[in-house]
Amino acid sequence: MDVNIIERLDRIEKMLKIQQTIQKQVLNFNETCTYLELSHSHLYKLTSTGAIPYYKPNGKKLYFQREELDQWLLRNRNDSHYEVEQQAANYLISKGRIKL
Repeated sequence: MDVNIIERLDRIEKMLKIQQTIQKQVLNFNETCTYLELSHSHLYKLTSTGAIPYYKPNGKKLYFQREELDQWLLRNRNDSHYEVEQQAANYLISKGRIKL
């Protein structure tokens, strides 16, 4: 077989595995590392410090709920420069410092 074909098949296989992971509601440790694009050691650190929500039903293996992971990823949102300027303008208008 052509090397190019094998490489393309490998990419397709990886994409299919990612699609399967995205559709699952509960992820195991390895799937979570892939989903969050984290190393094993970093994910272990996040779980040991309680920084990320996880489940340990039998006291051994770690599981993660995809919806909770999405919420965890979207925490600590930073406003854009435009949003900060809008908030400042609204504040000045509400305090009567700027008249329209």
